[in-house]
Amino acid sequence: MFYHIILTTECNGKCEYCYGKAIEDMEEEHEIDIDFSVPEKISYKISDLKNFIEKDPEPTLTFYGGEPLLQIDLIKDIMDSIEARYMMQTNGLLLHKLSKAYANRFYTILVSLDGSEETTDKYRGKGVYKKVMKNISLLKQNGFKGELIARMTIEEQDIYESVISLINAGFASVHWQLDANFWKHDYAKRDFKGFVENSYNPGVKKLISFWIKEMEKGKVLKLYPFLDIVDDLLAGRKTFLRCGSGYVNFTILTNGKIVPCPIMVGMREFYMGDIWTSEPQNLHIRYSWKEPCASCDIFSKCGGRCLYSNYLQPWGLEGTKEVCETVRFLIRSLESEIPKIRKLVESGTIRRGDFFHVKYNGCEIIP
Repeated sequence: MFYHIILTTECNGKCEYCYGKAIEDMEEEHEIDIDFSVPEKISYKISDLKNFIEKDPEPTLTFYGGEPLLQIDLIKDIMDSIEARYMMQTNGLLLHKLSKAYANRFYTILVSLDGSEETTDKYRGKGVYKKVMKNISLLKQNGFKGELIARMTIEEQDIYESVISLINAGFASVHWQLDANFWKHDYAKRDFKGFVENSYNPGVKKLISFWIKEMEKGKVLKLYPFLDIVDDLLAGRKTFLRCGSGYVNFTILTNGKIVPCPIMVGMREFYMGDIWTSEPQNLHIRYSWKEPCASCDIFSKCGGRCLYSNYLQPWGLEGTKEVCETVRFLIRSLESEIPKIRKLVESGTIRRGDFFHVKYNGCEIIP
């Protein structure tokens, strides 16, 4: 199974869309029992984490924050103590401080970039893009052979141009997430519907066309919001939450408590257990989905998009439906390309195995 290990809630970034805004939403607008005693840094012993993880025969640990690289010594201690497959989600600003002996042990590193230098610096701070790209270059020079995923947040930028700029910068793997989840009060002030109809959906359609053209050249780019869905459509598989939260992917908080996903820090209602008394195989979220997911005709293809947003519904039912329309458009657009993709596989232009990817690796899949 997969475990996000929150090393610290502290961060050295100043992103406009930090998940801290979600915590503010919970405090101000919802009657939720928040555990404010969750410490900023890990308070349990690594030996306790080891004892828990060793109950799982095939664990994958993903370092998460805050910014996990603010705790490099802790990363080293955990990696030296626990046998597992390792991944990390980072803003990339401190990657140069991680020695190659440890960096090269990571199976996957997800780095936060929002597209071009101009776009990334707009949302993450001046000079961030160049610093991160310099660190990525150093990572590669030092022999990193794992998967590098550019993990974008979409505010109002052009999705097509942003993804293409990252591909041109050397990324073969890209994931993006709509920031609508954190728009709080200003969701109503922004013309989200207009952005979707005039920019986002047309950009997604254009990006799918580009993706198919690359397939015609024999290359399947790992654009995760496309890759995972098409892989299931080709196989005829149904899905549940595509991020795996609460049934195969779990988050261990700094106090040792276990919740379904990293965004649910301190949400007592979703505490599933802890590293001292829980058995990994017995962890499973019990949750009754709210509308519009509960009766949705594409639930088995979408999987519910996001447990957190379904539970809190920060934009109300109508706003939720607007976000869901982006999902419906994405799935419908990919479904229309399946006959063409099957022909490319049958002709040998691409292989069915080209769609292989590690599921639950930190990509939520559905934007």
